[in-house]
Amino acid sequence: MTEVRAKKSLGQHFLVDLNIARKICDALSGGALVATPDGSFHCAAPETDAAPKANNAPNGDVASDTAVVASSTAKSAPKPSVPSEASGQEADVPAGGACDVLEVGCGMGVLTRFLLQRRDIVTYGAEIDSESVAYLHDHYPEFTPRLMEGDFLRMELRDLFPRGVKVIGNFPYNISSQIFFKILENRDLVPECVGMIQREVAVRLAEPPGSKEYGILSVLLQAWYDIEYLFTVNETVFNPPPKVKSAVIRLRRNGVERLDCDERLFVRVVKASFGQRRKMLRNSLRAVFGNFGGEEHPFFSRRAETLSVAEFVELTRWVAAHIGAASADGAGADAPAERNQGAAGPTGA
Repeated sequence: MTEVRAKKSLGQHFLVDLNIARKICDALSGGALVATPDGSFHCAAPETDAAPKANNAPNGDVASDTAVVASSTAKSAPKPSVPSEASGQEADVPAGGACDVLEVGCGMGVLTRFLLQRRDIVTYGAEIDSESVAYLHDHYPEFTPRLMEGDFLRMELRDLFPRGVKVIGNFPYNISSQIFFKILENRDLVPECVGMIQREVAVRLAEPPGSKEYGILSVLLQAWYDIEYLFTVNETVFNPPPKVKSAVIRLRRNGVERLDCDERLFVRVVKASFGQRRKMLRNSLRAVFGNFGGEEHPFFSRRAETLSVAEFVELTRWVAAHIGAASADGAGADAPAERNQGAAGPTGA
């Protein structure tokens, strides 16, 4: 097989620029993961990255030297089979160890080729397109034992990677939010993610409070991850080219192990707060939780996009105290199904 036909239904726009592919792969740190007492996994230590960082107002295609650091409910599916025999990357592991990395949407392997060259990681792949899987089998036979054919959103990461895993990939625009919700749900397993997504979504995720782009997913991800906008990617480096620009962002777990509130209720409070984002919080929250016995929090006169993560934590504690323990326990754990409705974009490196 010489190449894979891009499928509109899968949002496939294959990256063809090897320099950008290498830069994306270089942005992912390597080395063994460290387990914390609560059972979550983190990167061993902060590193100096080869990839440049960008400011929060990306205008060009190359990042500046100042990084912006900001602080989906998947359906169950049968566990994919991952053969255990060693091959390729398991050899020559450095003294510091290696970590497992899952590439989401391998496509024709433009990222895969650089990931497989590294000895500080062991690369796995998740690819839903059978034609791409066949291509990868032909061109990267050493990768075959660790390539899973299936939907990443339906994979049970805890079963597949009980020792933690980093995630990397060119994510389809039409499921990028779902991918990040999946990562959020598995935050104790996923200490780092490097992904290429629609630029406007990348900007939104890294935005601080007070911005009109700041939303549900911004708050939830920033609660547990530091988010860096790394660089912008032009439409011309894809085949076929998408209609909008892309961007590469990096998520790394911050020092927060547990929020100082009911985390299930926190998700619902954030979702309710942005449910009517043009209204004051008193209206948005009362529409979901009732009138709180006529009492009000000082934040009620503000809009959701003005609150920081810490203020949402404070608000969640107040809501829990005013709706009663029984209501708080039933507040719902489902992640909000916020989806990006933009045009289909890059996938399948």
